[in-house]
Amino acid sequence: MTRLKFDLAQEAVSRPPWLTQHIDTGAFARVERLLAGLKLHTVCQSASCPNIGECFGQGTATFLILGSVCTRRCAFCAVPKGAPAAPDTAEPERIAKAVQVLGLRHAVITSVTRDDLADGGASQFAACIERIRAVCPSVTVEVLTPDFAGNWRAAAQVLAACPDVFNHNIETVPRLYDKVRPSADYRRSLALLRQAAAGGVGLVKSGVMVGLGETETEVLAVFADLAAAGVTAVTIGQYLRPSAAHLPVAEYIHPDKFAWYEQQARRAGFTAVAAGPLVRSSYHAAAMAGHEGK
Repeated sequence: MTRLKFDLAQEAVSRPPWLTQHIDTGAFARVERLLAGLKLHTVCQSASCPNIGECFGQGTATFLILGSVCTRRCAFCAVPKGAPAAPDTAEPERIAKAVQVLGLRHAVITSVTRDDLADGGASQFAACIERIRAVCPSVTVEVLTPDFAGNWRAAAQVLAACPDVFNHNIETVPRLYDKVRPSADYRRSLALLRQAAAGGVGLVKSGVMVGLGETETEVLAVFADLAAAGVTAVTIGQYLRPSAAHLPVAEYIHPDKFAWYEQQARRAGFTAVAAGPLVRSSYHAAAMAGHEGK
């Protein structure tokens, strides 16, 4: 068993024991070999997700399309930044093949942010949805998209492909946007989620990180804004610092507080809620979409 590690250099607060995770190296290696063979990226690997051992061990992964290099420099994210390569037109076929080989019932597709592309990569999302449906017609598809820089026509391309779940992370409270995700806009993200809800998507979803210096009142206000935008599912997880170059953790939130946040989210009207220190936007995505298996 291999312990998953994060860089804790210069951390102002001590890391609590409930964040310790382990990897089943055998199951991990099988999924890793498949992904490498198909030349596919996952957010599990690129974003240093703490649940990679659990998810790979269960034979599932969140596919990262449009390369592994992001055009934005969000201060919380481990995904490499820089100038990405041109989109790979064969990628949707390889994604569909991986979904088939892994025997998934619910496939999750996300991407780096591609502000360099006219449609922000929307056409690639649509192609992935369509190809998965052609190869694995019984599989439900969830997309976790960027904000497409406010290009609503681009977002409409994704919605026209009829994903079963549309996910876009609000990430944090409005006050912290300039520090946490300076190239994003809180109201723009709400508008995208509102567009998805108006477009008739079966489940509209978003995610929030805590431990960045937000207050309880601010988090509850975000819940209210998301519910008003038509979001029906929400994830709430602990921010973990990927390296010393990223924002420090302001506070490690106790599991009891996550239980309280879950209660408050359900009171706000969300029908599906996942809250906990290691919860991420794609964590147990199949269960949140109504599947018992992966």
